[in-house]
Amino acid sequence: MKKRIGSYPRVRIEGGGRAVVSQAGGVLLVETVRKSGLDTAISTALAPWRKARAVHDPGKTVLDVALAVALGGDCLADVGMMRAEPAAFGPVASDPTVSRLIDTLAAAGSKALTAIRSARAEARERVWKLAGASSPDTTGQVIVDLDGVLVLAHSDKQDATATWKKTYGHHPLMGFVDHGSGGTGEPVAALLRPGNAGSNTAADHITTAQLALGQLPKKYRRGRQTLIRTDSAGGTHEFVAWLAQRGRWLSYSVGMTITDAIHQAVLNVPAAAWTPAVEPKGEIRDGAWVAELAGDVLKGWPKGMRLIVRKERPHPGAQLRFTDADGLRLTAFATSTTDIPIAALELRHRQRARAEDRIRAARATGLRNLPLHDTAQNQIWLEIVQIALDLLAWLPMLTLTGKTRRWEPRRLRLRLFSAAAQLVTTARRRHLRFARHWPWTDVITEAIARLEALPNPG
Repeated sequence: MKKRIGSYPRVRIEGGGRAVVSQAGGVLLVETVRKSGLDTAISTALAPWRKARAVHDPGKTVLDVALAVALGGDCLADVGMMRAEPAAFGPVASDPTVSRLIDTLAAAGSKALTAIRSARAEARERVWKLAGASSPDTTGQVIVDLDGVLVLAHSDKQDATATWKKTYGHHPLMGFVDHGSGGTGEPVAALLRPGNAGSNTAADHITTAQLALGQLPKKYRRGRQTLIRTDSAGGTHEFVAWLAQRGRWLSYSVGMTITDAIHQAVLNVPAAAWTPAVEPKGEIRDGAWVAELAGDVLKGWPKGMRLIVRKERPHPGAQLRFTDADGLRLTAFATSTTDIPIAALELRHRQRARAEDRIRAARATGLRNLPLHDTAQNQIWLEIVQIALDLLAWLPMLTLTGKTRRWEPRRLRLRLFSAAAQLVTTARRRHLRFARHWPWTDVITEAIARLEALPNPG
């Protein structure tokens, strides 16, 4: 009888290894922090919370937690994997020190949040300048998507309540800058809300929009170059009126609920008024049409608002709603844009679906749950999650091209950040030597080279 051989090679396992750095690919994020100037900005912003003779800088500690989240961590204690690699990440605070800092910042409330947000905005403006043609404003317009996220809670936490989906947890409202089809996106707002917060609460949408605008480079905070885009949760009279009042500052594209009045107006649209819907490359979308509604259906809405409706054949097996017409699925949105054909406007609004990709990435980057008990603590956690997502967006924007530019956090972790490297010291300088056989070593080394070629801040 032949000896059975397993599917995998047998290797002997022992401890005591030296000169090997785990998660060595994480130095890409460290270098992104350095080139963006985020380390200096956040250290300066959080200086008021540094105690006399403290060993660890609060800004560095917050960044360490954000880096741990970007590398796949989902709680404060996961900063320990960085503490184990001082050659790559420097000195990292102990778990009790990290917890005390989060408590201190949470107790400071809006002051600490404002400090962190101002540091992020400062770094974002620099990154967009460094990115050049890869920045999200190359088309002359910045698009900000607002969307709600349900975050489940598996224990009794402050403000965790039953949600509209009959789950239990929180319902934060978030904003993301859309990088278009060639990239991912970056977070610019996160408003923590109880689980029973309404999806269409206008006050929350206004607050989130204000937070998002505060994160953009200054020239985009007041100008029609910025578009606020939402689903039908944003289609309220109060929020649309707030957007319309800033008509010289903002454009908007918000989903609208199909009411009886809209339904009746659709039935009265003549066949010749319907325009075929289009796809991103300009091809005609078979079985879908768009038209603009006018007349009494716009009464009570801001002057200058355009209401555009889409009808399409539903896919096989789809269940129609009472508000659908003639066996066709209806959707509608309102916009303030006047110089673009309605088919292109409808396509632009439909691309809001990319916000779901941003939410998926956020869930994979610390937003699967809120690990702390108090709401103030979890709001700090949301800021840390946003820093992690910022870095995961800025790194591809500054260094990656082609398909790698669109890699989401899970793929970045598996292929780049998880790569180990040999630590070599020569001429008093430390070098990380990645394995030649690793399929993505070239991606790592080329990205590092591009980062090193960027000018240093200051």
